[in-house]
Amino acid sequence: MTDTKPTVAFLGLGLMGARQARRLIEAGWPLVLWNRSRERAEALAPLGARVAGSAAAAAAEAEIVITMLENGPIVEDVVFAQGVAGAMRPGAVLIDMSSIKPAEAQDHAARLAEKGIAYLDAPVSGGTVGAEEGTLAIMVGGDETVFDRIARVFAPMGRATRVGPHGAGQLAKLANQIIVGVTIGAVAEALMLAARGGADPAKVREALRGGFAESRVLDLHGARMVERDFTTKGRSVTHLKDLDNALDAAERLGLAATPFTAATADLFRGLLANAGDLDHSGLLVELERRNPAN
Repeated sequence: MTDTKPTVAFLGLGLMGARQARRLIEAGWPLVLWNRSRERAEALAPLGARVAGSAAAAAAEAEIVITMLENGPIVEDVVFAQGVAGAMRPGAVLIDMSSIKPAEAQDHAARLAEKGIAYLDAPVSGGTVGAEEGTLAIMVGGDETVFDRIARVFAPMGRATRVGPHGAGQLAKLANQIIVGVTIGAVAEALMLAARGGADPAKVREALRGGFAESRVLDLHGARMVERDFTTKGRSVTHLKDLDNALDAAERLGLAATPFTAATADLFRGLLANAGDLDHSGLLVELERRNPAN
């Protein structure tokens, strides 16, 4: 029996989205693409995808619409102001893989439900490497029956886990970003301390491997710090947006003290103001700026 896959509209082809869309195309999913800069969509057309002239036109052709956009206000604009929701058929599913506020995800879910459209919030972790290799961690919030019905669309992109109702996927992503951001800061501070005292940071990182300090952040981001390669693989401006969203969610949930998140957000703010949008391992640069050599 032929495995008939429904048409997917993929909206947003930035650093992550373009790689995710490519994975879906290579897995045989029929894709209709839209991006604000049309050339990004046209770059994938030779692989077999179709390019739509607008986000709404792409959505009108699809049973599943995936958005991978920069932030909540942009998702709001594309889905509602630009007519995606109005163009989608009743019974279709919108999967928002952007990182937005949990409250925004819940609002979008409610508004789409009024139109008979199912919704899943499904932000990801794993960066451009994970998107390229199809190994993203995908955190999904929404109805379990909807998730089960369309779960196979996630497979080419990574490992999807439903973590709760609408908004829960975004909460999981914020938890991820807190852990990653705080750990990047800790690794940067530790290597700076070692270097200032005369130890070789590369050897210190090597010595720590396999002990309790071992982590993927020490492995990948620690290597970038040692090599001083801050070419953007994970944008600092995006990480700061996620930490600010986490602080907003904490306030809404009545949490009075989230000091690690607040301190890490402050470091990212300083990095962006003084060095620009480096890779998030560039927190080392901001810590060094705050600790000038005597």
